[in-house]
Amino acid sequence: MIRKVFRSIGEWKEILDPDVFEITRGAGTEPPFKNAYWDNHKEGLYKCSNCNLTLFTSSSKFESGTGWPSFFRPYHEDHVVFHIDKSGGMIRREARCARCDSHLGHVFEDGPPPTGLRYCMNSAALVFYPKNNQEDFADSF
Repeated sequence: MIRKVFRSIGEWKEILDPDVFEITRGAGTEPPFKNAYWDNHKEGLYKCSNCNLTLFTSSSKFESGTGWPSFFRPYHEDHVVFHIDKSGGMIRREARCARCDSHLGHVFEDGPPPTGLRYCMNSAALVFYPKNNQEDFADSF
């Protein structure tokens, strides 16, 4: 079971970079091809930028051509939760961090095997830890 993290909007605003706050707490979207991880090909883990929960691994990352980091599965199925997003005149499946409820991006059904899913994530919602940085591989807060 994942221990939840609860903070007020004011507390999040104090500890997060303004761009990270806008995307993760305000459900914003960063520009395609102009974000930190869309073209990252290194081995490692992608953790939540708000609470450090491991969300994805480089082994599930793939080139989607969208300009955002895309994954075909989360690190663990319980680490990402879903909500229906009806903003912008569309109905989409929003992905959120299971620990702190930060907005990560959206999930689409046009991904590669074996899942057929594309977790289209915002780089601002993630922090990448290279494989050679083993001490950072533990989930901590």
